[in-house]
Amino acid sequence: MNIHGIRAIYRFEMARTFRTLMQSIAAPVLSTSLYFIVFGAAIGSRMGDIDGVSYGAFIIPGLIMLSLLGESISNAAFGIYMPKWVGTVYELLSAPISWFEVVIGYVGAAATKSVILGLLILLTARFFVDYEIAHPFWMFGFLVLTAITFSLFGFIIGLWADDFQKLQVVPLMVITPLTFLGGAFYSISMLPPLWQKVTLFNPVVYLISGFRWSFTGRADVHIAVSAGMTLGFLVICLGIVWWIFRSGWKLRT
Repeated sequence: MNIHGIRAIYRFEMARTFRTLMQSIAAPVLSTSLYFIVFGAAIGSRMGDIDGVSYGAFIIPGLIMLSLLGESISNAAFGIYMPKWVGTVYELLSAPISWFEVVIGYVGAAATKSVILGLLILLTARFFVDYEIAHPFWMFGFLVLTAITFSLFGFIIGLWADDFQKLQVVPLMVITPLTFLGGAFYSISMLPPLWQKVTLFNPVVYLISGFRWSFTGRADVHIAVSAGMTLGFLVICLGIVWWIFRSGWKLRT
């Protein structure tokens, strides 16, 4: 394995993040802080507890997931699309590096950014609401696993996209609505029985439910099912990437 090649891609992507610190880190943290101010401090103080947890603390996992999913996809998609757009992808194609090593470099950098962002949002939440983390190990595990999975998904989108508009279609038109409808701001047990069953077809429900369990010890879906679904998404994304490159598809501008 070409460790030097992986490190070069990873360091380049991380350096780009720190060059655009306001856009990459500060903006998502600030926008999420506004959610905490409005829903956690203002509205949350007037709402009752949900499953014995204050509303402000209840929405923390959902807000982190809302940012994590969108940023993971955007970071990875933008990272692989830019070389295609500016033409520097030919330097990548001429380098002695395999497709697997390219994936590790880009996806690893995108996942790292997302994990850093998630942890910063978690720290920021402490200024607005009090919360406890019942299972810190599982919390970090879900955070990392989700970041890797959706960074892989974003990498696939970056390979598929041939213009900037397509980079934004899936995060804005698919992932964000699914997150809002997946229990980010409410428990699905609060829905009528029919809609509870319909909601279970939303894959984001399992991500939010498992992540919320690591905070509160309670979940809408059994933790084993949430963990299995999250791992399943990862395997599916890995399979798609493997199929793309094994089928003879090449990076192109």
